[in-house]
Amino acid sequence: MATITAAAALTAGAIPRIERRTLPAQIAAELRELILLETLAPGAVIPERETAEALGVSRTPLREALRILAAEGLVEMAPSRRPLVANPTVEEIGQLLKVLGAIEGLAGELACETATEAELERIDALHREMLAVSETSEPLAFFDLDMRFHRAIVEAARNAPLAETHSQYNARLFRARFISSRRRVNRDGTLAQHAAIVDALRSRDGTATAMILRHHLDATQVNVAEVTGTVPRESEGR
Repeated sequence: MATITAAAALTAGAIPRIERRTLPAQIAAELRELILLETLAPGAVIPERETAEALGVSRTPLREALRILAAEGLVEMAPSRRPLVANPTVEEIGQLLKVLGAIEGLAGELACETATEAELERIDALHREMLAVSETSEPLAFFDLDMRFHRAIVEAARNAPLAETHSQYNARLFRARFISSRRRVNRDGTLAQHAAIVDALRSRDGTATAMILRHHLDATQVNVAEVTGTVPRESEGR
């Protein structure tokens, strides 16, 4: 059987080209999942050499991936320049959640004005899917549905600066929202709020939609505090 040289194979297109532009994003996705599942624990050092070897990549795309995660607030650079898994306080998370709640509230208000019936149906369908798999879905799969539900509302608002700001704040709160999403204790209440959001959107009631969305994230801070065993300062003494 005849063999061909590597150069000939490349010329013939027998070997698929590696899309190097997507490699850092792929690495970031792998590390993001490890952080969300706390396989990489909050505050843990991410050793570049060992991590690159474990993933089978060089350190250059790994560093680019770490920069992606740092922009999302999932990774921090220590004074020694060592990357660490971010470990924000409950108070810091609470401050971010207040901003994100305002952003999502505005998105809901705008969506009542701009969303098509097809977009409202998609939002409703995501809610129904979450209801159907609530008891059986893996935590990450359920969390993905939850995030798709909220992103669909933001997309229906048709406001590019709002969508960009939402993406930035939502990324920084990914771990906190995942912690809240995977807890089944308050899931019925969360799904009931989703139903109320869908009803308000379908009624084109911007005021009600904004109000529900602004308060929808309150449970996230409570869940994070319960999981970490901490109490936000504003709740002390109540």
